[in-house]
Amino acid sequence: MLDNDGLDPLDTRIITVFTDQPGIGVLGASRALGVARGTVQARLDRLERRGVLTSFAPQVEPSAMGYPVTAFCTLEIRQSRGHDPVVAHLRRIPEVLEAHTITGQGDLMIRVVAQDNAHLQHVIDRVVAVDQVERAATVIALATQIPYRTLPLVQLAAPAQTCPGDGTDPAQEGGSAQPH
Repeated sequence: MLDNDGLDPLDTRIITVFTDQPGIGVLGASRALGVARGTVQARLDRLERRGVLTSFAPQVEPSAMGYPVTAFCTLEIRQSRGHDPVVAHLRRIPEVLEAHTITGQGDLMIRVVAQDNAHLQHVIDRVVAVDQVERAATVIALATQIPYRTLPLVQLAAPAQTCPGDGTDPAQEGGSAQPH
């Protein structure tokens, strides 16, 4: 059985099949996994309720849309009003893909994309155009060595054991509970 924080092997197999074949659908996944469609749907619903699955939206590649430049900016902000006004400002800039509160040097780390270096300068100018941002330090990513991924973590989170209810062992099907 699964605890509140973990995944069982069937959860892992379901997430893996949807990661490997995003358009497979619930019926296709149930056939590929050899489990009932209702079981797959119930597991997906539970994983979504728990916040394990956050989206079924397609993943978009910014460079394929004309934004090949990726940069990371560390922002130092005035502490008097907190992060909220800066985050609200950043949300209005489409090229800001994500923002994280950080420790260490700086207060926020953001990932931005741009069409070229001149456009990157324009994006940074918009980022710092709010009074609460005191300073920005930017580094440009030259190449993505490991793209954003979660499947190895999903596979690590589930113990290697027989899947409840279906009598299969993921390791016997070429899968593994450990990342490759």
